[in-house]
Amino acid sequence: MLTSIEKHPCFNKEAKNVYGRVHLPVAPKCNVQCGYCNRKFDCVNESRPGVTSRILTPEQAYLYFEKLKEQNPNLSVVGIAGPGDPLANADETFETIRLINEKYPEMIYCLSTNGVNLPDNVENIIKHSISHVTVTMNTLDPEVAGKIYSWIRYKKKVYRGKEAGELIIKNQLESIKRLKEAGLIVKLNSVILPGVNETGLIDVAKLAEELKVDKMNCLPLIPTADTAFENLDAPSGKMIHEIRDEVRKHVSQMEHCGRCRSDAAGLIGKDLDVDDLMKEAQEKTVATRPYVAVGSMEGVLVNQHLGEMEHIRIYTQTKKGYKVVEVREAPIAGIGDMRWKQMAATLADCRALMVNGIGPKPSKILKEAGIDVIEMTGVIDEGLEHVYNGEALHSVPKNRYFKCGDTCEGSGGGCS
Repeated sequence: MLTSIEKHPCFNKEAKNVYGRVHLPVAPKCNVQCGYCNRKFDCVNESRPGVTSRILTPEQAYLYFEKLKEQNPNLSVVGIAGPGDPLANADETFETIRLINEKYPEMIYCLSTNGVNLPDNVENIIKHSISHVTVTMNTLDPEVAGKIYSWIRYKKKVYRGKEAGELIIKNQLESIKRLKEAGLIVKLNSVILPGVNETGLIDVAKLAEELKVDKMNCLPLIPTADTAFENLDAPSGKMIHEIRDEVRKHVSQMEHCGRCRSDAAGLIGKDLDVDDLMKEAQEKTVATRPYVAVGSMEGVLVNQHLGEMEHIRIYTQTKKGYKVVEVREAPIAGIGDMRWKQMAATLADCRALMVNGIGPKPSKILKEAGIDVIEMTGVIDEGLEHVYNGEALHSVPKNRYFKCGDTCEGSGGGCS
């Protein structure tokens, strides 16, 4: 009988050509801005963490996994690695694993995290049968960490500089100790940043040995556009080799990492094309969606452009008419297409979105997630009559007199 570590392709090189894994992209929000991470862009040819083509709800992830497992019985691992941080999306992460684990208890469950919210979730990790945890630890020096992370958000407070470094290192160390005491398998990911942290990675390895960490993965920086380290050179082959050799003296080194996307599936290095399966899972949930999302400043008219919305009014149909069931926060601006993927996830229980204006890219992303996009101006109830009862839309469609640009910022210039 093989152990879980023997069947986990990320922890055992011999398993990578035999057993597959699937990363379920249910965690769009992140609580840390790393200097090497940019989640704005998605290219099907791009294999790096933080990239995904779709965001799934837990229910959609379950439907998608069920179909994928049926077609690929060699899948042994269910992982959640983003595109943000799984524990910054703890409800979605644990609900996804709960749903799948009920029917597939034989699967190996794992997650990858920056560790900021780890102290608050160790018990949840154990409760949900997660056996493998990867923590990204880039340094033990708070000053260096303050340079690597632009900001860290923890319990509604934002930390920067050395204070941010002290927080993340403290939370990581506390949690790794608790995970190992509970018998879980722990791997550290460390990004090699030449001139920033490379000399301190041996200290990380020594501490990993002391804490009985199972593996360490020293990853070369991938310089990425629009990040703090976009102009930093990737480490040379010689530097990578020397660091790994030193690390290996203290903790087993992983050297076959595929720098997987947040929606990767299949064997490492031989990823499957799964977009159609994810799309099918999203479409299957449309019929059960009870709500309609509305962009409105005062709750009477549809009069907000998607790009300028900070809050979204959520309506439902009752025997006494239409009512607002809640007001949700819209995803923050400045994260490119990821904003609209987060929006799709936020509105996953909505059959339609009524707005005063919207750009082609966000419209496409929302429609692909099964959300009907209605551009209009006029009374909210008229739009809701159209969605719920099929009544003709008498209010003026927005696109008759206004056309959004390709990027759509909400000010008439297009959505960002």
